[in-house]
Amino acid sequence: MITIKQFIFNPIQVNSYVLSDETKKAVIIDAGFFNSIEEKALFDYIEQNQLEVEKLLITHGHFDHVLGNKRLHEKLGIELWAHKADEKLIQKMVSYAALFGYKVEPGLLPHHYLSADEEIRFGNSHLQVIHVPGHSAGSVAFYSPEGGFAIVGDVLFKGSIGRTDLEDGDLDVLLSSIYNKLYTLPDETVIFSGHGSSTSIGIEKKTNPFT
Repeated sequence: MITIKQFIFNPIQVNSYVLSDETKKAVIIDAGFFNSIEEKALFDYIEQNQLEVEKLLITHGHFDHVLGNKRLHEKLGIELWAHKADEKLIQKMVSYAALFGYKVEPGLLPHHYLSADEEIRFGNSHLQVIHVPGHSAGSVAFYSPEGGFAIVGDVLFKGSIGRTDLEDGDLDVLLSSIYNKLYTLPDETVIFSGHGSSTSIGIEKKTNPFT
C-alpha cells in the first residue's frame, strides 16, 4: 500500500509528494523546496520514517517544480527521471524564473527519460507513466491503479485546468490530454495536482467549467 505525504513548497505553493510503501522504499515527485526550512521539513520526514528514496520524478520541467532536485541528488545520490520534451525547460530555468522575479540556481538535468506507458517501480509498488502534454510538451501523470490515484502536475486542478500561455503550452493539446488520457481513468480516481487541493476524476468530469 502506498503512503502519500504532501508538502507545499516555495512562494508559488507547489505540491511536492513523497510516495512510500511497506518496504520503506520511496520516490519523490516535484521536489519544489525553496529554502533551508523547507528542505529540512522534507529531509526530516524521510529520516523519521526511515525511508530509502530510490527515484526523483517530475511531472514537468517548470522551475517551481524542480527547485530542490539538485540538492536531493547531491545529498541522497538519487537520479532524476523526466520526459525528454521538458529538458529544455530545465536548461532555461534560471532565465525563466527571473521573468517571475525569482533568482535560482541552474537545475539538475535528467539522468533518465520517461516514456509513455512505462512503469516506475519502488519497493512492492509501481506507477504508470501517462504522457499528458498541453501545459508543457513533456508533462506526465503518475497513475497508481492499485492505489486509485494519479499525480498529474499542472494539467488538471480542482475546478480548473493548467495554463497554456507558457512555452510549449497548447490549449487544444491540453484538453485532448484531459479527455483522452485522464478522463478515461475510473471516476473514483483521486487526483493530486501540482497546486491546490485534491479532487477526483468523477468530480471534475461533472463540475469542471473548463472541460
